[in-house]
Amino acid sequence: MQDHQKSSLHQRDSFLWAYYFEQGSARHIDPKELQNPSQSEGFSWIHIQSDAIDAEQTMADLGLSKSVSDSLLALETRPKTLQIKGGLLIYLRGINTNPDADPEDMVSLRLWLTEKGIVSSRRKGRKLLSVQDVKNDIEQGAKINSVGDLLLEIIERVVVRISEMVDILDEELVAFETSESMDIQARQRLSAVRRQAAAIRRYLAPQRDALDALYRSNQFLTSDQAFTLRELSDRTTRYVEDLDLARERALVLQDELRNRIAEKQGMVLYVLSLVTAIFLPLSFLTGVFGMNVGGLPGIDNPEAFNVLTFSMIALVAVLGGFMIWKRWF
Repeated sequence: MQDHQKSSLHQRDSFLWAYYFEQGSARHIDPKELQNPSQSEGFSWIHIQSDAIDAEQTMADLGLSKSVSDSLLALETRPKTLQIKGGLLIYLRGINTNPDADPEDMVSLRLWLTEKGIVSSRRKGRKLLSVQDVKNDIEQGAKINSVGDLLLEIIERVVVRISEMVDILDEELVAFETSESMDIQARQRLSAVRRQAAAIRRYLAPQRDALDALYRSNQFLTSDQAFTLRELSDRTTRYVEDLDLARERALVLQDELRNRIAEKQGMVLYVLSLVTAIFLPLSFLTGVFGMNVGGLPGIDNPEAFNVLTFSMIALVAVLGGFMIWKRWF
């Protein structure tokens, strides 16, 4: 029965990977080793797919309590840090860089932190490149000496990816601000930038609070690690402020764009009004003298057409001079 359990954990869809860290070095471990942990002073990092059918059983085999398992399996989460007996439960959000995904649809990362290591979980099709970056660093020989180091490495990668997205939004706004005109696609993109800034900020504000709560918990972190965590929290705060500014800049740009469009439309209407003011009297004259009724002056005078034409030209000149004098042009 025990051998069956060992092999079944290896075959489960919920198990993604596991590493064991000892004296700064990491090695990929087989799931069988997780059910027979060594007595050394090392720690592990186990990554699980939370929405797999066998995820709950996998967590039970790893020794996680029911409350912790339910928290790691939760479908909807907001960034926060909770102290639970035996460890810390941390919810984070990272930039969604999956194919055909919107960056503002941020990916949830759940972490269960104890002295023995970290158990992290994510849903199917919701890979977080920040976690993949840490995994790649580990495979390339990065030194991680403690659970606190591993936690900070994950958080820092999440913050770096967020900073990259904030920089992209800032560059797009600068391009909009320096552009003399914007077509329909550019205006639609400006609206998308504003929406992305608002959506990312929605999760960054509570994520900043979650990092502050983690800092105040004063668990599993040395003084140097706590200082690094405080720096990461401050960076997150700056990104929240940058996103607030980005939303305001996008709003100002949209207002300016609407003003430009209204100004152009007003100028067109203004020119049409001037043209109408000039040609309205001419239309009246042509209408009057175009009536096919008896008694019209000049019907028998061969010079009447020339007189009327020169009179209309003179009228246009007078109206034009009046408008110039009034500085309507």
